[in-house]
Formats: sequence, C-alpha cells, structure tokens
Amino acid sequence: MVPPHTDYDNPWKSIIELYFRDFVSFFFPWIEPDIDWSREIKFLDKELQKVVRDAEIVKRYADKLIEVHRTDGQTSLVLCHIEVQSQYESDFSSRMYSYNYRLRDRYNCSVASLAILGDDTANWRPTSFQDRLWRCSINFEFPVIKLLDYESQWNRLTISRNPFAVVVMAHLKTKETHNNFLERKHWKLRLTKMLYEQGYKPQDILELYNFLDWLMQLPETLEQQFQVELEQFEEARQMKYVTAIERMAEARGQAQGQAQGQVQGQLQGGRSLILRQLTRRLGELPDRTLEQINVLSIEQLEALGEALLDFTAIANLTEWLERQVQ
Repeated sequence: MVPPHTDYDNPWKSIIELYFRDFVSFFFPWIEPDIDWSREIKFLDKELQKVVRDAEIVKRYADKLIEVHRTDGQTSLVLCHIEVQSQYESDFSSRMYSYNYRLRDRYNCSVASLAILGDDTANWRPTSFQDRLWRCSINFEFPVIKLLDYESQWNRLTISRNPFAVVVMAHLKTKETHNNFLERKHWKLRLTKMLYEQGYKPQDILELYNFLDWLMQLPETLEQQFQVELEQFEEARQMKYVTAIERMAEARGQAQGQAQGQVQGQLQGGRSLILRQLTRRLGELPDRTLEQINVLSIEQLEALGEALLDFTAIANLTEWLERQVQ
C-alpha cells in the first residue's frame, strides 16, 4: 500500500515556480496584464521563511513569495498562499493579514495576497480579516480560489492548454480516489495521455508528469501496470518521453552500482521531481551527489525539497547533503 499521507506541498510549490505566468493567467487573469513579464521574476522563498519565523507562525502549508514589476514600473510582491491539506481553520484570515502587513513593512511596497484552497470543505471560503476597537478598524480582503469549484467545470479543464488545468484535475482526482487506487490508476494514465494528446512540448510533458507522479501515488502492483500501459501508449505514438527517461535513469543507476530496483510510490516520485529541480537550478549533478540523494529517506527528500529553493551552486547542495550524515 502507499502511505496514507499525501504530500501536496512540494509539487505545488515547484509547479508554480516553473509556470508562474500560467498560474496567474489561470487562477487570477485580471492580474496578468498588470505585470511586466519582460522583467525578471524573482522567487523570494528564503525571505518569506524569515517572515514566518519572525511572526512565530506554525507553517503547515505551501507558500510562494514572488517579486514582480508592474507595467507602471513599480515593484510589488505577490504572496501565493496554497492551503492544500488542512480543513477549516479559524485563524486563516488572521494569518493572511499578518503575512501581508509584515511583508509590506519589511519591503515597503505593495503586497498582493492570493489564496488557493484545496481542502474538502465546500463552504469554507475565508476572504477577509476585520478588526475594530474604539473607532480604529482594519478591513483586509484577499481573493480566494477554491479548487472544488472546478469539479463543475471539468469539460473546460479538459480542453484548456494551460498547464494548471492538468494540475487542478490531478489534485481533484487524487483527493477523490484516496480510497480507490484502481480508479486512481485510470485517472493517472488518462491525465498523462492528455499531455501528449494536447501537444505539450516534451519538457512540459516531463514536468507535468512529475507533478502527476508525485501526487497520484499508487501501490506497487498498480504502478507497474500503469508503467506498462504508459509504455504501450508511448510506443503506439512513437513519443517515448516519460518511459525513456525512466529507463535511462535506471541504466545509469545500475552502471554506478547504486540501482536498488524500481522505487515505487511517494519515494520514487519525490526523488524524481527533486532531481529534476536540482538539475534545472544547478546543472548536471556529480555522480557522488546522485549517490547521496538516492539513499535519502522520504523525510529527508521533503526537507531537501524545501532547502533546494535557496541553492545557487553545487556547493550549497553538497554542504546540505553532508549535514544529513553527521
């Protein structure tokens, strides 16, 4: 069986960084025209972590802090708050307000706070924080996207070419099939095929497949069936993107004497996605580094998924890995 806990945070954080403009366009289309996309987009997750520590907030959700330039030349911050596991929480709006005013105070610029709610409570829709005392008042409002709302827009999702249509479908079907892994296998294969059928570029297919693979975990037997069916589909279309990468990775591991068989479930998906993100940020990884990552536990992989956002050189990764064996 796969572990009962599903880690939604890291795949969401990674996919937002990879496709930030698509994220804005899909969920908050009124914001996209106001951002100057010709200017550098900076991800400031390390700075956000400082704010969380200073505020003594218990962090149980995924957040992204992004610096953008508006079309009028001003610099602004975008706080993307993704609540993807918890149910109703009475202090959610208060935390959103706390983040917003602390970031504004620290950076002296406008801050937009955006919330994505992936929970199962349909009527929980926090959109504001109010406080009032002796004619002093605060009224903080923020837009909220409820992923459950997209269940009624399924046809729209299936024809959309925005990658976050696939992200939303995967999220919804993962939660819907938490007690039915056979049905999850069906949807994992169907959504993966959709990446090919809608004409995504090979690199985008791999990135989005990694998201699907991490999120839609399967028991070992069903995962093996899925891989066979996917390979048959790729062979029929003569487009061996995903399974070819898997075979190359397996062959390399065997050549290094480090192969430990086909890793299934959460561990396989987590390591695959993290390796892709590390390579994207730092370039080709040394063999010694790959060996160290291959023996990390799932808890260490989750920690690495957080830490890699701050890495700027191989030396940062090497230092982090060395600390794991101390």
